[in-house]
Amino acid sequence: MCADPLSGRRVDPAFAAEASAVRDLGGPVALLDHDALLAGDLGAALGRVPRGSGAYWYRGWMIPVHRYEELARGLEERGCALLTGADSYQAAHELPYWYEEFTGLTPRSVWRQCPPGAPPRLPELSALVRPLRAGPAVVKDFVKSRKHEWHEACFVPELGDTAALSAVVDRLFALQEDSLAGGLVVREFESFVRGGEARVWWVDGEAVLVTAHPDTPGDAPEPDLAAVRPAVRALGCRWVTTDLALREDGVWRVVEVGDGQVSGLPEGADPRALFEVLGAAVGPDGL
Repeated sequence: MCADPLSGRRVDPAFAAEASAVRDLGGPVALLDHDALLAGDLGAALGRVPRGSGAYWYRGWMIPVHRYEELARGLEERGCALLTGADSYQAAHELPYWYEEFTGLTPRSVWRQCPPGAPPRLPELSALVRPLRAGPAVVKDFVKSRKHEWHEACFVPELGDTAALSAVVDRLFALQEDSLAGGLVVREFESFVRGGEARVWWVDGEAVLVTAHPDTPGDAPEPDLAAVRPAVRALGCRWVTTDLALREDGVWRVVEVGDGQVSGLPEGADPRALFEVLGAAVGPDGL
């Protein structure tokens, strides 16, 4: 788990309740310096992880894929391992890598790899969005949107208005700066029922916990998972989340897929049920 940036000897306060739940269940917790990891100082990042201490689930703040790859290699060099490998982390964390398995369950999307600070120009955008239906859309990077800057950096009222699309994309890139993940994603907009959002936690293809979405902790709908379960299993990642929303026509839709290690638990959710399953999912050989 991520260490407190102000005191490397304890868990980051954002994950303290989860750490207590793990310890109450008899599980050990090692501390990772998240800031050092992002800075590329792997020795400092792993300084409090005992050598040869076995296999770990990571639980903490998001990590860029290339840094997660470094984390996996660093733990291996210390005689440890991550239970979610780097390929599986990327498969659940970045939309282009999970989208195919969820086609038909999630809004139609297109994407383009591009570095921070280099948004596609108008001709490239026009070609990119041509497969999408006319009408409203949302833009994001491979991991996150700027939904709190909805009208300036997320929502596009009409894809046919390429000048407006370009302005929103440019603003997204400006706000994301160096944290832009992967590139640009454009998704068809779908209207959802207010309060109809849920986060489902899956371990080894089974739904083990259904919670509210962190943005709406007071709402706890019960989504239909019949169509989602085969897609999660086809993705093949051990610990993932799916964010589901109820569309206005009564159909549950997958809005996002995420790696469970970096997905937020909503306020008031009891983590014990989740960590009980995660503990049982570690076999006798530690994997």
